[in-house]
Amino acid sequence: MSAAASTASTSAVSRFSGAQHRLLAFASLIILVAVFSFASPNFMQTSNIIAILQATSVNGVLAIAATLVIITGGIDLSVGTLMTFCAVIAGVVLTFWGMPLGLGVLAAILAGAASGTLSGTFVAKLKIPPFIATLGMMLILKGLSLVISGTRPIYFNGTPGFTQISQGSLIGSVIPSLPIPNGVLILFLVAIATSFILERTILGRFTFALGSNEEAVRLSGVNTDRWKIAVYALAGSICGIAGLLIASRLNSAQPALGQGYELDAIAAVVIGGTSLSGGRGTIIGTLIGALIISVLANGLRILSVAQEWQTVVTGSIIILAVYTDILRRRRL
Repeated sequence: MSAAASTASTSAVSRFSGAQHRLLAFASLIILVAVFSFASPNFMQTSNIIAILQATSVNGVLAIAATLVIITGGIDLSVGTLMTFCAVIAGVVLTFWGMPLGLGVLAAILAGAASGTLSGTFVAKLKIPPFIATLGMMLILKGLSLVISGTRPIYFNGTPGFTQISQGSLIGSVIPSLPIPNGVLILFLVAIATSFILERTILGRFTFALGSNEEAVRLSGVNTDRWKIAVYALAGSICGIAGLLIASRLNSAQPALGQGYELDAIAAVVIGGTSLSGGRGTIIGTLIGALIISVLANGLRILSVAQEWQTVVTGSIIILAVYTDILRRRRL
């Protein structure tokens, strides 16, 4: 068999295996919903479903950003604190400086892109391992958020329309029976746009190529450093959107918030079938993973399961998902 045919065969097997993983994740989501619905009549109430979707909107956007980096074979531990940093930047622009809403939104996204570019530069140019580079960025961004805000929350009470970013319902204004929050709509728009980038653009092709075999890509004459930095920058800008969503939801930028969000985001990515070894992953899988995390947390809370046990369950699911990925790679 030729090398090209062998590669095509391996790719086909990989796609089939990935589809199986996503199907398994989706089936797990359905089972969780069924179990919690049976265990508590409060679970399927409209207000609770909206709460689950609201929680998923923030974690889902962060998980999409983390997916991009993980597909390259890296990891980003700074997504949670970067989200907070971008929220603080929006607070400074809108509240301290009194700028229009559009400029505050733009400032948050650009701050995320700039931070992502810096992380990507550490990884690509300075050859610092992604774990260490983004761990350092996590601490830097956490400190900057506290310094810039003066360690106090920044409230958006004087910014018309800011809370509508996440809490409003454009769909509900058209179809009153579907009061889906704007935050959820933004999540799906980000997911669609990111899926298009991954599947239809040169950046997407190089994102997968970097995770599959970066050295081969480099030897073919491609500037891998530039493309890796671009991926981190895109992920950072998506974190800026997450920062706007959580600030709009809370009507404030909380500088001490953010650390720990990266764990739920990475968990959603892994549960959704993205390989931690890089080169494989989908946005739809990540969305399913984010929904599983939100449904699990909400359902356990409704059943009055202690917070510490919720953490134990989430950690166990992550280990199971990673082990499933290991078994899948052994079969390829």
